[in-house]
Amino acid sequence: MELGSQKLKFGVWEAGLVLAMLCLIGLGLASIYSATASQQTSYLAHNFMRQIYWAILGTILFLVTISLHPKFFEATAYLFYGLVLVALLAVLFVGRSGGGAARWLAIGGFRVQPSEWAKLATILALARFLADHHDAVNERKNLLIAAALGLMPMLLIFKQPDLGTSLVFIAIVPAMMFWAGVSPLILFLTFLPGITALASFQVWSFFLVMLILAVVLFLSQKGLLFSLLHAGLNILVGIVTPSLWNSLEPYQQKRVLAFVGLVKDPRGINYQVIQSKVAIGSGGLVGKGFLHGTQTQLRFLPEQHTDFIFSVIGEEFGFIGGLVVVALFVFLLIRGVQIAASTKHRFYSLASIGIVSLFFYHYFVNLGMVMGIMPVTGLPLPFISYGGSFLLTSMIGVGLLVNFAMHRQEY
Repeated sequence: MELGSQKLKFGVWEAGLVLAMLCLIGLGLASIYSATASQQTSYLAHNFMRQIYWAILGTILFLVTISLHPKFFEATAYLFYGLVLVALLAVLFVGRSGGGAARWLAIGGFRVQPSEWAKLATILALARFLADHHDAVNERKNLLIAAALGLMPMLLIFKQPDLGTSLVFIAIVPAMMFWAGVSPLILFLTFLPGITALASFQVWSFFLVMLILAVVLFLSQKGLLFSLLHAGLNILVGIVTPSLWNSLEPYQQKRVLAFVGLVKDPRGINYQVIQSKVAIGSGGLVGKGFLHGTQTQLRFLPEQHTDFIFSVIGEEFGFIGGLVVVALFVFLLIRGVQIAASTKHRFYSLASIGIVSLFFYHYFVNLGMVMGIMPVTGLPLPFISYGGSFLLTSMIGVGLLVNFAMHRQEY
């Protein structure tokens, strides 16, 4: 395929990515149809048809993405990032509300979610910055700027409030910084305050983290001032965390408490998880058949076509169907890492690992959520869950991986 002066060669790597993406989208459309077919309401019928429209638009954007030279995305990374930050700010003031949060902007007859754009925008901007400063990536100034690139959209999304999506950046930023060559010690010290915050709810766990920090600082032999600064920072985090916890919305606190077992709420926040586990477990080895899942068709699980879509697959296609989905996800992730490892251009490699970390986080959290081993965070399953903004983001992400693979010999 030739487009202008650019010759595009599709090989096994590219074809495999595209095929995996199309299979996942097809499974998603079938599952959304099953989850909405038995309710004869225009709203649910509209959702299924709209997902098809989003898939068509995503295909167009995918083709555009692989047609552009990847250096276009490098050149426009900061501009895209800045525009997304403006959109996130706009959501806080003029955003449309839904589910207790203002997360959407109304554009024409559609609602778009800038927090989904922020994932790709941050990946591209951070890849650009780390590639431009690869010789000095461990300098304090560059580390702070790199962390800030992830922190700014994270805080704006948290403010909406959208805790689950904001935590995506905790997966993306460390993975990209590690891939760029940032010292593991520096990464550990940079993100340890997050662990300290979680540990601060129990005295023994907080002191355990402080003990580990003391051992690491002693072995690092970085000097007294360095050690005191990091110890003081983590102690401060442990002190202020209770106040930050109280600033969370009640439904967010309830989700976390229900997950760790401090709140038993089988008719409330735990209800979705319980019904999801029942649906998956009842599917057995081969499932009950398409459109024959009792939990799905009798609507025991509200909004099943969104974040809990995997329970539809588990019930109607069984363990084998779920295994196929997981295998496709694993293949996509492995292929993405292979592209990142084989690509000679730093920006292409870093952006690839960022996209892989984004997909991995969504897969891990969503599948864990529907099986009851992770909190209910409201994160969609890539390519499968209903929702236009993230479907477009995911398809563009695969388009970027394909594009980088086709140009992996470039410096």
